[in-house]
Amino acid sequence: MERTPKTTQVFAIHEGTTFKNKKDYLHFLKTRKVSIEERIKWSNEFLKNKLGKNFQIIKPRMPLQDDAKYEEWRIHFEKYFPQLKNNIILIGTSLGGIFLAKYLSENNFPKKILSTFLVCPPYDNTLTNEDLVGGFKLKSDLSLLEKNTKNLHLLFSKDDDVVPIAHAEKYKKKLKNANFKIFKSKNGHFNISEFPEIIKMIKNDVK
Repeated sequence: MERTPKTTQVFAIHEGTTFKNKKDYLHFLKTRKVSIEERIKWSNEFLKNKLGKNFQIIKPRMPLQDDAKYEEWRIHFEKYFPQLKNNIILIGTSLGGIFLAKYLSENNFPKKILSTFLVCPPYDNTLTNEDLVGGFKLKSDLSLLEKNTKNLHLLFSKDDDVVPIAHAEKYKKKLKNANFKIFKSKNGHFNISEFPEIIKMIKNDVK
């Protein structure tokens, strides 16, 4: 009788925005550009299609994405824990990346983590055009982040216009065993519809 391959869970946390106060948030809402064109992101159908049926993609909608608060994200994140399995893969993009970095550096995760991918995560509040507030500040000791996950990958792009490449260097000083991948270009802040490199890295870790 043929054995059914085990399903690997991939838990992906999206990007978000933070604001110092309600006035700044309302200004953002009034001035941001909108479009009726469909936005095709690598983290949606591409991730699901390329990983295939042996992977279960979990994509929670984190609370108040446009005016995010760490404590609210933490509460929502922990609600999923009873449904997670060992050898899970975590992906955090941008604000989702620093959220995972903060959470996993401050808490013991209840399941075994096979891999954690932090895609263009800011390190601190030295961003080009945004304020990183709302409780997402990292503590100085990130050692628990490495203890929590078997494989830790941080991915950055040299042409990122939101999270400067200097943030990669800041993480490098804190993380001794992490794998850093610096791309020449990912269309700025990883505004890409396909991301074959992360698919390859995920499948390599699962082998």
